[in-house]
Amino acid sequence: MTYANAGADPHGQREAHKLLARILESTFVTRRGKVGRPIFPIGHYAGLVDMGDGRVLSLHIDNVGTKVLIAQMMRKYDTIGIDCVAVCANDLICTGAEPISLLDYLAMSKPDRAIVKSIAIGLAKGAKAAGLAIVGGETAIVPDLLREEGGLDLVGMAAGICRKEQLILGDQVEEGDSVIGVASSGIHSNGLTLARKVLLKKHTIDETPEGFRRSLGEELLEPTRIYVKPTRELRRRVEVHGLAHITGGSFSKLERIVGEAKLGVEIDQLPPPPEIFQLIQREGHISDLEMYQTFNMGVGLAIVCTEAESDQVIRVFKRHGQDSILIGRVTKRPGIRINGRPLN
Repeated sequence: MTYANAGADPHGQREAHKLLARILESTFVTRRGKVGRPIFPIGHYAGLVDMGDGRVLSLHIDNVGTKVLIAQMMRKYDTIGIDCVAVCANDLICTGAEPISLLDYLAMSKPDRAIVKSIAIGLAKGAKAAGLAIVGGETAIVPDLLREEGGLDLVGMAAGICRKEQLILGDQVEEGDSVIGVASSGIHSNGLTLARKVLLKKHTIDETPEGFRRSLGEELLEPTRIYVKPTRELRRRVEVHGLAHITGGSFSKLERIVGEAKLGVEIDQLPPPPEIFQLIQREGHISDLEMYQTFNMGVGLAIVCTEAESDQVIRVFKRHGQDSILIGRVTKRPGIRINGRPLN
């Protein structure tokens, strides 16, 4: 099975993104010469806006995706709020910005106070872990839009700030740089459409598969790891050339970083993927290429730095209780390759 077969077509999504970017970038002219002037094309981890006096505002919006369906099946909503914060804050730090605030949008088919409270608890927990404030939001009751009983969608829009000289855009990446991978907490919030289609054919959501210590639902609901605090410390100690949040598109996300320098990445020292990914691949008869184009495979964040500072990067994350290892290097040859095989 492939991600496209499961109903999520990555190629179609990329084409839609290109179309949107072409049209929406025509609006940049409205802020020319003014505060709020966009300073980078659409397509990086966040939109970057010049606020004057050398300051940059970084903006990102994202949702939890079909992970909410797992929450519905489990009747457990206290972790998807953490995911909502994580998918936004982790993307903001990839531009060099410090996440400062977030707005949430919760759409529901009908009001449910208990669900709202559980989601809010998760949002607050995630915000504290990311060091940002949730300053407002919107709750919409849209039964005609979300026809399924108990249907909901959870979206976050976050802002971060930094100085222009603190921006990390990938243009400083050099051939021979090290690529450090930081461990994910599990499947995070991407690839759930494919995971559900594969796993729920053979298992119930509350079943504990052989070799696992908890139910399938609990495994899939494990919240996305938030990398803000160790990354903020890393910026003070190491010259970071690039940061990549490994989400939709998986390791191809590194192209956003090294592509700015017209370079590539060879990933050839990945650890064995966690059990959840092995189960998905085995039961879905999914190729290695499809897995590494869809899932994080145990690596939630990648840091590009000089070879001399790679050990320091690993030590910083270890102090924050997060495992990381050297997974590859930057090469002169463009493109992203896993064990010699190109991802695209």
